[in-house]
Amino acid sequence: AAGLATAPVPLDADGAVVDRLGNRADAVLLTPAHQFPTGAALSAGRRAEAVRWAREHDRYVIEDDYDGEFRYDRQPLGAMQALDPERVVYAGTAAKSLAPGLRLAWLALPDALVEPVARLKALADTMSPVLDQLTLAELITSGTYDRHVRRCRLHYRRRRDHLVAALAERAPHVRVTGIAAGLHAVLQLPPGSTPETELLARAQRAGLSLNGLTWHRAAPSPADTAPPALVIGYAAPPDHAFPAAVQALCELLRRA
Repeated sequence: AAGLATAPVPLDADGAVVDRLGNRADAVLLTPAHQFPTGAALSAGRRAEAVRWAREHDRYVIEDDYDGEFRYDRQPLGAMQALDPERVVYAGTAAKSLAPGLRLAWLALPDALVEPVARLKALADTMSPVLDQLTLAELITSGTYDRHVRRCRLHYRRRRDHLVAALAERAPHVRVTGIAAGLHAVLQLPPGSTPETELLARAQRAGLSLNGLTWHRAAPSPADTAPPALVIGYAAPPDHAFPAAVQALCELLRRA
């Protein structure tokens, strides 16, 4: 709406390839903790490189702490914002830890941006729910929010472990990529498997709502360089339906 143009940044196993930024951008939006949908985490070297870029070119890094609270294989990494609070805008949300319907999120801003952002926030939206904010503040200060996040982390880790174990047993040709974090996983199928579009159609007929990795690409890749891959969200099914959903997914992939 503001007329800004966006340009994609390439990705690899270490996250965004920040040395490709150069002078072409006024800011860069990164998800260092867990990139969606690939599941990569931004490496320590890339984090430092992004901050160095912002300093040298008088730019800002916007750190979307996506899935920062849901890391399963190790303790969550510290926020990038600590590397340079005057160059990194930190953004977080309670959408996954509590509920997206609450519409609660937060920013940690460089000093120079606090007043203009607060002014624009007031112009754009003066109806943020006060009671909900006060309740969240009480949950944080009392330690209840932290305990709740730890319970959620254990619950979702068990779901991910169940999914990975089931795939290893029933569809061993499928590779789960990305770090052990968040509420989704990317499943890579070997070349020559059923094309993504057909897989998604079969999934729908089996009662599964899935995404293909191709849908998320900034630019389509040639079919011969992009084996089929699925983006699997494992948080939504209720507990009583989760095992059956995993079984149906494994059967779909076994036949792919």
